[in-house]
Amino acid sequence: MDKDDKMNPEEDLEYGGQQPWNIQPSKSIGRSSRRGSLSRSRSLAREMLASGSIGTAAPQSYGLFGAAGNLLDAASRSSTREEDENELRWAALEKLPTYKRIRTSILQQHTGSLRELDVKKLSVADFQHLLQTLHRPTDNDDEQILAKLRKRLDRVGIELPTIEVRFENLTVEANCHVGSRGLPTLWNVFLNILESVAGFLHLSPTRKQVVTILDNVSGLIKPGRMTLLLGPPGSGKTTLLLALAAKLDPDLKVKGKVMFNGHTFDEFVVPKTAAYVSQHDLHVGELTVRETFQFSSKVQGVGHQYEILEEVAKREKESGIRPDLDVDTYMKATAMPGNKAMLAVEHIIRMLGLEICADTVVGNEMLRGISGGQKKRVTTGEMLVGPLKTLFMDEISTGLDSSTTFSIVRSLGRFTHELSATTLISLLQPAPETFNLFDDVILLSEGQVVYHGPIANVVEFFELCGFKCPERKGIADFLQEVTSRKDQEQYWADKRKPYRYVPVKCFADEFQRFHVWLRMKDELGVAYHKERSHPAALAKETYSISNKELFWATFDRELTLLKRNGIVYIIKAIQITMSAFISMTTFFRTRLHTQTVNDGGLYFNALFYAIIMFMFTGFGELASTITRLPVLIKQRDMLFIPAWAFSLSTMLLSIPGSILEVGIFTCMSYFVTGFAPNAGAFFKFALILFLIQQQAGGMFRFIGAVCRTMTLGFTLGWIILLLLFMLGGFIIPRPDIPVWWRWGFWISNMSYAVQGISSNEFTASRWKTPYTGIGGVNTVGARILQSRGQYTESYWYWISVGALLGFYAIFNIGFTLGLQFMPGVGKPQAIMSKEELEEKEVNRTGAALSKTKSASRSRSRSLASIMTSKGDTLQQSKSRRSSTNRRPSDSDVESEALQVTRGMILPFDPLIISFDDVSYFVDMPAEMKSPEMTESKLQLLNKITGAFRPGVLTALVGVSGAGKSTLMDVLAGRKTGGYIEGDIRISGYPKNQKTFARISGYCEQNDVHSPQVTVRESLIYSAWLRLASEIDDESKMAFVEEVLDLVELKALENALVGLPGITGLSTEQRKRLTIAVELVANPSIIFMDEPTSGLDARAAAVVMRTVRNTVDTGRTVVCTIHQPSIDIFEAFDELLLLKRGGQVIYAGELGFESKHMVDYFEAVPGIPKIAEGINPATWMLDVTNVDMELQLGIDFGEYYTRTELYKRNKDLVRELSVAAPGSKPLVFPSEYPLTSFQQLRCILWKQSLTHWRSPDYNLVRFAFTFFTALICGSIFWQVGHKTERSTDLVITLGALYGSTLFICFNNASTVQTMVSVERSVMYREKAAGMYSLIPYALSQVLMEVPYVVVQGTLYALITYAMLGFQWTAAKFFWYYYTNIISLLSFTYYGMMMVAITPNVILASIVSAFFSTLFNLYAGFLIPRPAIPGWWIWYYWLCPLAWIIYALIASQFGDVTDKLIIVGDETKDIIVKDYLKETFGFEHDFLPVVGPMLIVWMVIFALVFIFALKSFNFQRR
Repeated sequence: MDKDDKMNPEEDLEYGGQQPWNIQPSKSIGRSSRRGSLSRSRSLAREMLASGSIGTAAPQSYGLFGAAGNLLDAASRSSTREEDENELRWAALEKLPTYKRIRTSILQQHTGSLRELDVKKLSVADFQHLLQTLHRPTDNDDEQILAKLRKRLDRVGIELPTIEVRFENLTVEANCHVGSRGLPTLWNVFLNILESVAGFLHLSPTRKQVVTILDNVSGLIKPGRMTLLLGPPGSGKTTLLLALAAKLDPDLKVKGKVMFNGHTFDEFVVPKTAAYVSQHDLHVGELTVRETFQFSSKVQGVGHQYEILEEVAKREKESGIRPDLDVDTYMKATAMPGNKAMLAVEHIIRMLGLEICADTVVGNEMLRGISGGQKKRVTTGEMLVGPLKTLFMDEISTGLDSSTTFSIVRSLGRFTHELSATTLISLLQPAPETFNLFDDVILLSEGQVVYHGPIANVVEFFELCGFKCPERKGIADFLQEVTSRKDQEQYWADKRKPYRYVPVKCFADEFQRFHVWLRMKDELGVAYHKERSHPAALAKETYSISNKELFWATFDRELTLLKRNGIVYIIKAIQITMSAFISMTTFFRTRLHTQTVNDGGLYFNALFYAIIMFMFTGFGELASTITRLPVLIKQRDMLFIPAWAFSLSTMLLSIPGSILEVGIFTCMSYFVTGFAPNAGAFFKFALILFLIQQQAGGMFRFIGAVCRTMTLGFTLGWIILLLLFMLGGFIIPRPDIPVWWRWGFWISNMSYAVQGISSNEFTASRWKTPYTGIGGVNTVGARILQSRGQYTESYWYWISVGALLGFYAIFNIGFTLGLQFMPGVGKPQAIMSKEELEEKEVNRTGAALSKTKSASRSRSRSLASIMTSKGDTLQQSKSRRSSTNRRPSDSDVESEALQVTRGMILPFDPLIISFDDVSYFVDMPAEMKSPEMTESKLQLLNKITGAFRPGVLTALVGVSGAGKSTLMDVLAGRKTGGYIEGDIRISGYPKNQKTFARISGYCEQNDVHSPQVTVRESLIYSAWLRLASEIDDESKMAFVEEVLDLVELKALENALVGLPGITGLSTEQRKRLTIAVELVANPSIIFMDEPTSGLDARAAAVVMRTVRNTVDTGRTVVCTIHQPSIDIFEAFDELLLLKRGGQVIYAGELGFESKHMVDYFEAVPGIPKIAEGINPATWMLDVTNVDMELQLGIDFGEYYTRTELYKRNKDLVRELSVAAPGSKPLVFPSEYPLTSFQQLRCILWKQSLTHWRSPDYNLVRFAFTFFTALICGSIFWQVGHKTERSTDLVITLGALYGSTLFICFNNASTVQTMVSVERSVMYREKAAGMYSLIPYALSQVLMEVPYVVVQGTLYALITYAMLGFQWTAAKFFWYYYTNIISLLSFTYYGMMMVAITPNVILASIVSAFFSTLFNLYAGFLIPRPAIPGWWIWYYWLCPLAWIIYALIASQFGDVTDKLIIVGDETKDIIVKDYLKETFGFEHDFLPVVGPMLIVWMVIFALVFIFALKSFNFQRR
């Protein structure tokens, strides 16, 4: 309900009713002098109106009311008549009742005229006009809307609620295994299970070691001050932010306390008081940016903005104050609950620079969407659209250029200062101008606070400690490096004393004596009294809006997603249509009869096929639920929506699709099959199928919410389906179920489905034919039900309907509870060596490091100095290289390479890459097509010319969307689509991609690696496959060691790589690993896409040292870069600067301290000079942006083409396009460095490590096999020797059919996730020319064999003994052989489905469809003699049919015992003949069946190999 609906107009009485907002007046207006203060407010208002001080406002802010920008001057530039009209309008407005006055405002239109409007009914024109007014540029902070809004509040004496955050003696510890014991191998997982059990029983203490993440930290974050959080990787920044936001993992051990305004976490609702902005971007990929923000804004509500606005209006009325018109309109529009205009959302979109992609889907790994930098801004904006004023923001600048970061932080600063917000922001590489925007800084290192206080005093503190920040060094970069053992020495300034490493502990102790801390300590010593806290400061309600509003917001979002994923429902409808067609043509009425009990068998099977088909369609819910879980859990923890709102929306929206699917199947198959021909039975049939599908969807959603991972979810899903299938009354009738499993029948939803659908059919009038046989029943229909173990009364249909409704409710309630309470999966995993842990403790405690490790660190430090030093000779050669635009001779390059004293010991050929007029086009996206847009192609690169030369480090820079990564992909040959024009040459010869891949390296931005191998193993793998076969193994290993030292990963060499953001290496460590994997290939040309993105300043410096050292060996290196610090930017030799649209605006030398580049742009008329101390990279992006082009009336791309620099570059490229005399084009004797067999050996080595360290795959698979064997063995205990009655034999056949079906299908499902993860790594390795895809695919095929053999052996031994089959060598061999081959076949079948589809979800949908067909034609539901002639061909093409044939024919095809036919007891027949006559199984056909099993296995493996080689679903 809206606020205006809740208010009673009769209670207004000129605000004489109950005061809606209990706000304390500010100190400037005391309670005893209220009348005097109001008089002063009136005088102040008149003075301001007279002086025109209420003027234009500015953009780039936002605030409590959502957002901000420029405002129209609405007060002082009108005529007397307009002023009178304005007064009359305000007078009329003030006479309105409160509820109308709050939603009514006066808007000044672009013509200057005024009109009243309802802010809840803003027209599109009003909305756009107000937005444009808010975003009018201005540099005057006083004209910003937040400043004007704050003035409005101050004039009436309103103090906004504020929050002071204190943390005292906060310590966070984690228990983890270190070294190889921390690797998730099958053996380690087994040991962990034993250790956990022993620990629970207090039999053995844990062997985990304690890692201190935060060590007794204290501090105070004040309102109205913006605090920066800095620290090197692993310093505890994220942990501190999580601790302050009450989001720490419960497994961590926490000491100390955190208080908000003196209140502990259990006294208020933390997520509704403080917002934590994660560094991980989790969003619904199918929603657009605008839809994401709108949903967030809806569920977060408007907080107390409405009450504040009421109080402001009341006090202004009492004081006779007229507010600024646009401020008033803006505040009212953003404070109205449920306002559909979403003015705040639109402003945040503009503030974050997202308007260009506002209507683009966010995207995910399966859906192309916005860029990584834009996605990071969406993560930030998702919280900014809400009303919270306490923000803990974790690494919000990843992937953003420095200009965009500065703009966002400046806006956050205005928000913090004007609205007294509490803001703590962690940034990785803040530029100096961004750093200066902050008020305070917290520096963490090794979990300890090294400094916490004003940024003005931080340099003073370190100078007292003996360290000084160099002149052209950013303070933030200095702070992150000065505590590092490897980087500290260069900042030592006290020349009176020799340098000795100062550990973090010493800094922390020194800070305890610094005057800044002493002052803060005094403040912490004074308790914050709870009564000082504003009543509205801390949230007391769990959710911001009503339950009804929560539901409708969620329902609207899910409805949007349903429409956007319409193709999925179309595919499902097509699948149902095909299934119905297959069913009705297989069970055709002209072939089915209704006279005898045996006639009913096929009808019963047809009914059961319908049941399992709609049961299996629920599997899609499992995959989609698990895919959505990370976002749902994030929004749950933020208290955006309760779990019930999502589950209820999902339930309701699944109904229309289910009705459609059931309707299609029923209408197509019911009468054609020949079921009971009356309307009542028809609709009852449709009803029970509808309930079966609905409760199956709820069941799989419940499984997904509990399991939370694909592998575990599919495994548990198959186990549950197995139990339901076996105990559902079809495979084994209820009376024949063992006593110990009888309870399973009554809790099986499938048993009620079978009972209900069979009762509907066999109690119909056409089955009333008299029956005189045994059994005590008098109709054929009743006897059919009785022989199948079903109840014969018709009312069991309605009992079944009620039971299915009960299951529907139970499963959906379980799903809701699982979604509400189950924790998220994938906690960050601390994997470190013992040496690394020891060093961490030494730095933390200040103890001495052992001599061996100290010497090692000393060597590492000297290596770092070598990498950063620029000796005289090298500097001279660099100057000579950059001062002449000529081709570098071979002797130049070789001499420079020899001057490097260490690194890259293997020989290589220096190469030049030149490109002339390179353009790149893609097909015009559908969303951009319009009648005005006649072009069929979209141009992303526009005639780019340049050259990258040996020994020259080139920076490729530009704003987001300029085409940096696109150009790099084009030059490196990584594009999989689009159209390329222009000339690309390597040392004068046309580029050949096959040979180019051998001599080039490409460091991708996304850091894709196999998660289950260590750092050292990743490098060894790359070196083996990419280095020439002539290089001996000893040299390769020595080279690996060299690179490990070079990128400073030696301490982490045994750490598992892990999944990004979930386990294993940090972002910075993964980035260095990406570079190392390319360096061990010994390339001549290296492309690096954002090598410093996502890194803090110290880590970025480490990476750039690696890059610089690589370049100085004489290699050609080019890097795209977003927000370089001064040090990083000036480490480059040359710059290629692009503008949006893919045009070059500068290509040339940087010069000493970027002088050449700065001189070039300062020469452009109108460009301001660079200020002292400003980062040249930031200045360069600022002065070349689109706004500057519009302001100066210049196109920088065209300007560049008219300069001498452009002509020199053209001449250089023309010269480099001609091969040097005597040179030869790149030629290799083979496409790959190794032979196919050698490649296979290497890949098998890595695959063996990956499988051994994938317990969630193999251990779960083995567990499923073990429990499946036990379940089947205990349900069908000793049925193998029961061959007296036909029903007993059918039960035995059903046991073999059912157990084989499920264990095979489970293998096909669980392998898909494994193959899908490795496929993304394969795309990178394939593009790098590491191997042919045939050895790779063959290695995956071979790697499954030993694990499947163990799995099949386990299953065969358990089931063969428990089912009681005859113990003869021949029969056991056939059983064992069939199980092994069938498991391998369906494992390869699952791998094949991944290879022919773009993602694992589509693979699971397609494989599930074919699984239902395999199930139908396996020879059990409809025996081969009963299959119509037009479908018999599919029986022979069904791999499952051959497996069932082998199992049954080998065990019973030669049995000559007599058999009693139930329903036809007079017939004399033996088992062998019954199988041949009824099922078509013959023992003599086994010599054909045996080889055919291998044929199917080989077919699936070959198709997998072929598809992996032929299909590329990567889109670049």
